[in-house]
Amino acid sequence: MGSVTATVAPPTESNVTRWIRTFGAIAVAGFRRHATYRQAAVAGVVTNTVFGFLRCYIFLAVADGAGRAAGYDRAQLASYVWAAQGLLAVIAIWGWSELADRIRTGEIAADLLRPVHPVTSYLATDLGRAGFAALARMIPPVLTGPLFFAVYVPHRWATLPLFAGSVLLAVIVCFACRYLVNATAYWLQDVRGPMILWTLFSGVLAGLYFPLGFLPGWLETALRYATPFPSLFQTPLDVLVEREPMPQQLVLVGLQVGWAVALLALCRLVQRRAEHKLVVQGG
Repeated sequence: MGSVTATVAPPTESNVTRWIRTFGAIAVAGFRRHATYRQAAVAGVVTNTVFGFLRCYIFLAVADGAGRAAGYDRAQLASYVWAAQGLLAVIAIWGWSELADRIRTGEIAADLLRPVHPVTSYLATDLGRAGFAALARMIPPVLTGPLFFAVYVPHRWATLPLFAGSVLLAVIVCFACRYLVNATAYWLQDVRGPMILWTLFSGVLAGLYFPLGFLPGWLETALRYATPFPSLFQTPLDVLVEREPMPQQLVLVGLQVGWAVALLALCRLVQRRAEHKLVVQGG
């Protein structure tokens, strides 16, 4: 008699595992996509480094009299400037209009037919972009600063991992804000107005141009706890230079988590409303 071999069906892949693999694949594709623009990366590094010198001399001049300004000493201000110049391309508060362009041309219909939600797909791509920028655009300015200025070196062992987590949250919050600005194209078609407003306010209110500590105390507190803007630059940079004690830093990073969750949920809500609008227009 012939032998009979029983075959067992391989275990099916769980939805969570499938989602993680898909998200990772899209993020890797985003990394590779932006890695092709090497000349642009070099030009960006040179530009950010030059402006780093200008901004650092200005901030040091502000603190020259008393040796401190808004709770930062000279070394902390130098670290603030050079880390901000490195994070500029990682967080990327400006220059992204891909979603608005696809809505205007109608190519967004192809995104809606894909099995991955548009918010998830664009977020994964943006995280891949941020990963490349962290290697190619952040490291050179951060290494250049200490060669010419006395910078602040974190004293607490938990600062660096907390800073890395804060930067990741800043990228997610920034993506959600940019997605919402782009999504206005579903209703406005021309998004130049929202884009201009975002460009004007985001850099100032995020703590990129100057630390929010330079503002009156009541205004700084209102911006920190009532708006998502400080989560983009101010919080990660304050974590790095250890401006506040660790419990206060944990509160600010926790606030970043809250803004990230709330804004991503809002992105999905806006996307769902926009899809209903498109269905109505399509009959």
